[in-house]
Amino acid sequence: MDNLAIARILRETADLLEIKGDNPFKIRAYRNGADITANHPHEFALIDETGLREIPGIGKDLAARIREIATTGDTAFHRDLLAEFPATILDILRLQGIGPKTVATLYKELDIRTLEDLEKACRDGRIRGLKGMGIKKEALIVKALDERKRFAGRHLLSKAHDASAALQTYLRQHAPDAVIEAVGSLRRGCDTCGDLDLLATGAPPSLMDAFVEYDLVERVLGHGDTKSSILIQGGFQADLRLVAPESRGAAMQYFTGSKAHNIALRDRAIGLGLKLNEYGLFRTADDSRMASEREEDIYAALGLDFVPPELREMRGEIDAAHTHAIPRLIELADLRGDLHMHTTETDGKDEIRTMAEAARDAGLQYIAITDHSQSLAMANGLDERRAMAHAARIRAVDAEGIGIRLLAGIECDIRLDGAMDLSDDCLAALDIVIASVHSGFTQEREEMTARVLRAIDNPHVDILGHPTGRMLLKRQAYPIDIEAIIDAAVRTGVAVEINSQPHRLDLIDVHAKLAHERGARIVISSDSHSRHALAYLRWGVTVARRAWLQAGDVLNTQSFNDFRASLRRHRRPHS
Repeated sequence: MDNLAIARILRETADLLEIKGDNPFKIRAYRNGADITANHPHEFALIDETGLREIPGIGKDLAARIREIATTGDTAFHRDLLAEFPATILDILRLQGIGPKTVATLYKELDIRTLEDLEKACRDGRIRGLKGMGIKKEALIVKALDERKRFAGRHLLSKAHDASAALQTYLRQHAPDAVIEAVGSLRRGCDTCGDLDLLATGAPPSLMDAFVEYDLVERVLGHGDTKSSILIQGGFQADLRLVAPESRGAAMQYFTGSKAHNIALRDRAIGLGLKLNEYGLFRTADDSRMASEREEDIYAALGLDFVPPELREMRGEIDAAHTHAIPRLIELADLRGDLHMHTTETDGKDEIRTMAEAARDAGLQYIAITDHSQSLAMANGLDERRAMAHAARIRAVDAEGIGIRLLAGIECDIRLDGAMDLSDDCLAALDIVIASVHSGFTQEREEMTARVLRAIDNPHVDILGHPTGRMLLKRQAYPIDIEAIIDAAVRTGVAVEINSQPHRLDLIDVHAKLAHERGARIVISSDSHSRHALAYLRWGVTVARRAWLQAGDVLNTQSFNDFRASLRRHRRPHS
């Protein structure tokens, strides 16, 4: 059982408990456990119960449940809950506007077990006959069913950012003196986002009217004095809350999350005789306000350093903030080079000089041109002859002194058996080599791991590109022992890549953090296929920030000469 499979069962248990109306503290414990499990870099199935209990947020009972899932594939507790409520009923709970009590009523009164059952009951007019339902509730359920088909799933971080930014720009036109900010998973930099959460501080009530009249609105879900919700084109639900200026910091902290981080802060506040909510931090004894206007003040009043939003995932940030160990996280401006990009020689949209000049104008000091190798026929990949001719053209542009240095490289395919796609003589003659998997994703875990390990052992490989091959919202990572890959990269001096393409963001944050902790060398690259896509670097930096990385932890924050010297081909690998 991998972590995601274990987390799924924990999350289902929480959902079933909620439908049942069980203890809210028990429900919260299972939800937190699911979040911690899903985002942890180590495989919980390989950790004994004692080790699990050492992980923050995993108590005695949860540790026992996780061990039971890891060894048997399920828990008796989960099976007992499923016996009370069929697993398909969870799909109904996740519909917009349908809570646990409604789900329980639908099941008990109409024996509705699936979405299909619910849709048929709506068509037959049976919902409206239930006590507390009516025609209006039935119509809302029909819309929710339709919207689930159209808007199911999450959205790429980049698309969520663009949708949120456009909405914020629109709102600022109607409230120019207000402070309008994104919170939630978008502010934390999660690789995918669901709802768009916005806070407006110091805005007039009329902003709510403007919000529901946004040009891209497809449906108004709620229209209130301090909170409104809409569905907009692209499948996003957007929520806007009006916040009083004196509560801005508290609201920013509360609505940014994550839930686990917020619970830890609230528990810490309780231990200090305080209470924390979206309105502020208050003394329990007399309800007097201690802090609320600035997030920094709230953390300080709790005896903590400020925690950047990207770190608020309950992965040790509370202890680090208490001991003044929060790092200065890397910023986009720290990057001096971009090491992975494609040109018209293969499947890129722009030529060498155009890419170089665009990178220079964006403030970079060096780039590596790394077009595809021959196995990727759909991308017009390069054989040895074309690769060397292409390298000569890259070096010719570099020799012109156009204000940015160029490295002549290749993104070389890792073949099914782990051999490189071009000869060693060719790879040795280039300035930089990225090894990547682009095919054979169905190999078994052991076979894929051995395949990539063989590529890492090739002395001409400098960087391992998008190491797990995932495509967000399209394709899961291929099965691979990422810890073995990281350890091999450390041993050989190969750098591992954080690929900044919005649909990749690979390595993921927890793996990038693990790689750094084990001593691996890390690079951030755009993998751009046009000059406009060079801007993707910002998303890779976001992943690096969520991985707790500082500027010095990333190779391409170095000067050109220092970076070249640090490449695997120019340095002695670890013994």
